Amino acid sequence: MRANFILREVLNGFRRNVTMTIAMILTTAITLGMFGGGLLVIQMADKSQKIFLDRVEMQFYMNDAVADADPNCKQAPCSTLRTELENAPGVGSVTFITRQEAFEQAKEIFKDNPDIADNIRENTIPASLKVRMSDPDQFGAVLDEFKDRKDMGVDGALDQRELVSRIFSVLDGARNAAFVISLVLAIAAILLIVNTVQIAAYTRRTEVSIMRLVGATRWYTQLPFLLEAVIAALVGSFLAIGGLFLAKVFFFDNALRDLYGVNILARIGVSDVLFVSPWLIIAGILLSGITAYVTLRVYVRE
Repeated sequence: MRANFILREVLNGFRRNVTMTIAMILTTAITLGMFGGGLLVIQMADKSQKIFLDRVEMQFYMNDAVADADPNCKQAPCSTLRTELENAPGVGSVTFITRQEAFEQAKEIFKDNPDIADNIRENTIPASLKVRMSDPDQFGAVLDEFKDRKDMGVDGALDQRELVSRIFSVLDGARNAAFVISLVLAIAAILLIVNTVQIAAYTRRTEVSIMRLVGATRWYTQLPFLLEAVIAALVGSFLAIGGLFLAKVFFFDNALRDLYGVNILARIGVSDVLFVSPWLIIAGILLSGITAYVTLRVYVRE
């Protein structure tokens, strides 16, 4: 098989069907770009989850009677509750926050919002036991066990799992939307590849027939069509990768800067895009190669 003949036929195919080829490249690029965006969101969610699991904590608020009688949690029932929490499976540390410390923390949190800060009064915020987990999988069990221990002075509990759940539901929604859009576009790309291969084969049907009559194999006559689709998909893959780098700079870095700054979401870096890139190239080759091969076997029978 002469390589120069194959290359010449591929170039001729691009020249004869330039508009279809451009459409196929762009559709493939957008399809793989959306797919890559979904993969980046998955990476962000995984890394963000690790951040939250390292930071997530619960607080058990003590009622005023217990806090007034034992302001430093040195006596029962507060000290007993603290000991039980420290011995609970999966607990890393337990910190007692006095009412004064809670007041000062609230002032610090709302220092940029004077309307709220000025309305915070001493002894209005309850003392609490702040629990940080060493094993996040035990979070729910510990919370469920101690949140209703009114016999030990517990007057309520703060559960951050709902906030974490809401954030990750947003990330999951963005990921699923990206994958759904990429699936729809993949169908469009497949139809374009099918049409492009059929049209290319039709325009060269006479020369292909002659080649088959003089002994050329099916692979020899159909390989140029297959390579046209694969090369177009490769170009689309590289365009998609370039689009992901632009999205990192102009969307992820800019739109999510504030969330990055407070360490709510994990940062998408160049390494993340580079990690996703080979999968886009592989997906592009498989999408175009398999579609073109099936099209040639089903619709083109020289």
